[in-house]
Amino acid sequence: LSLTIGGVMFMHNYSGGGQLLMLGVITVLYVMGTWWRDIIREAAFEGQHTSVVQEGLRLGMILFIVSEVMFFFAFFWAFFTSSLTPVFNIGGVWPPVGIEVI
Repeated sequence: LSLTIGGVMFMHNYSGGGQLLMLGVITVLYVMGTWWRDIIREAAFEGQHTSVVQEGLRLGMILFIVSEVMFFFAFFWAFFTSSLTPVFNIGGVWPPVGIEVI
């Protein structure tokens, strides 16, 4: 929550936004580091990762990557569809009226 609120405050130039954003980033990095440390300890030292668990971790990572690829594919598909064949709702022009191209 501090990462999101800090990011919004930072982007809107509120005082303290940068500090709150950095607190959120540091918190996320700390949680990631401790979580990965625990996963490595479970696998290497405690031997809790059986072949079924390893297969589940692999499948979970593959599904995550595939879902990210599909998300970006859909995002760019919508963008190119709107830009190449603008619809009647936006006046049939791309970019829509009132939006400046940079």
